[in-house]
Amino acid sequence: MSNQTWLSWRAGAIGLVAAALWAAGPAQAQPKKGGTLVYASVSGPGTLDPHVSSSAVELEVIHNVFEGLVALDNQNATKPMLASKATASADAKTYSFTLRRGVKFHNGDELTSADVRASFERYQRVSPNASNLSGVERYDTPDPQTFIIRLKEPNVVLLDVLKSPIFPLMILPAAQKDKPARGIDVVGTGPYSLGEWVKDSHLVIKRFDGYVADTSAAGRDGYAGRKTVHVDAVRFRFMPEATTRIAALQTGEAQLAGSIPSELRARIEEKNTLAIREVFPVGGSYVIVNSQFGVTANVGIRQAIAAAINIGEITEATGGINKPNPWMSFPNTPYYLGNTAPTPWYDQKNPAKAKEMAKKAGYKNEKIIIETNSNYQWMRTTMLVVAEQLKEAGFNVEVKVVDWTTNAAHMQQGTGEWNLSTTLFGPDHILGPQQWRPLVYAFPSIKGNDALDAAYKSFFAEPELEKRRGAWLKIQQQVLGNAYMIKIADSGRLTGYAKRLKGQSDYAGILQLWDLHLE
Repeated sequence: MSNQTWLSWRAGAIGLVAAALWAAGPAQAQPKKGGTLVYASVSGPGTLDPHVSSSAVELEVIHNVFEGLVALDNQNATKPMLASKATASADAKTYSFTLRRGVKFHNGDELTSADVRASFERYQRVSPNASNLSGVERYDTPDPQTFIIRLKEPNVVLLDVLKSPIFPLMILPAAQKDKPARGIDVVGTGPYSLGEWVKDSHLVIKRFDGYVADTSAAGRDGYAGRKTVHVDAVRFRFMPEATTRIAALQTGEAQLAGSIPSELRARIEEKNTLAIREVFPVGGSYVIVNSQFGVTANVGIRQAIAAAINIGEITEATGGINKPNPWMSFPNTPYYLGNTAPTPWYDQKNPAKAKEMAKKAGYKNEKIIIETNSNYQWMRTTMLVVAEQLKEAGFNVEVKVVDWTTNAAHMQQGTGEWNLSTTLFGPDHILGPQQWRPLVYAFPSIKGNDALDAAYKSFFAEPELEKRRGAWLKIQQQVLGNAYMIKIADSGRLTGYAKRLKGQSDYAGILQLWDLHLE
């Protein structure tokens, strides 16, 4: 591979654990300044530490407050954010970044390479995604504007890792280096800074008037480009019930509402001042199987559970926008394998087979604990249907309902007492296996799978796409074939908004609040 700037690095397709969509109409020529945008969200964040965050309700705030060296553009290629330039050596072992000058943190300090180095070192210490930087030999900071990554071995997809919106490698002040996971001061370089945060009620982010935009860009561009904030503040209201979020739109209390169930969209569309935004695909829905707790530590029992799952029953019950797909990559992306290999793990809908497999694996009526949450209706419905399918196959099932923050933390951190749960991953993983790695290890708590480790090592070492596709097949055979995760379907999402909210983007990423204004 020859020396190259960020312009030559392309992601495979679209690039986000449980993710809400952000999109709508074209920007206005002369936006109005001022006012507070109210967003009716399903839940408050558990943390605003970007290095350990993968839940949409956390990332919706984080991506407006923090920034990384590089980011996804509107076509999901790599574009600079805090870096003005990035170059890779011919052997893909040295990456050099030149920082934009004059960028300020929310505390007034100017960004330097010392902050970047400290952020990378902290990320390697606390992030579930730290393994993607395991090949780093050292970091060099020859001057305040230059940051260099030196690798022990080639990594041709390093920039794909650095631009990932999940567990994002955002840059924090160097003083945050030794802060524990979830223990940072919320200080970034983004266009908004944190205002008031009242747990279980609301959170406010304010326009950062000291923000230094990327003036090399003509306008917004995915997560990158020139970011301009017109509103004074955005107020996140935590409203778990969909009917409450819709009522807030109808009364004018909110101008944006996330996660609208398809069967309730008419309540929004019947009012001529409101509209619905439908986007597909935004992610893939999965049953997560805890491989480190109770009977689901047994691969035979995990596979028996997978044999009982009937995808059609689940998607019919949940409604929404869903399409069957046995793979972890979307169609029309470079890593999608289509019909090139069998997928015997998918949509088996065979309770008799499941019962026989469980018996052979030594199942003796131990309790299968399903954990779901009260915030996302589709998740709750999914797991209630799964519970009935497993009961039909002879499993002893108990369903526990908690709040989403607790549910997400249990999956992300491997805590709690549960065997099965569910979430949606996307759209970040459309980029490829490098984005999937922290998720497939963390959520089902995979430990000691040598075949999976070897497949990932092969993936990162291969310069040729076709050979990386072969490694990706082996990874999916391990993850899905051993029922660490059970794929349901590719999914879309519905967002409700007031038509007076202008300047929204068609980019299917995480909530982006710059360039918006209220008429």
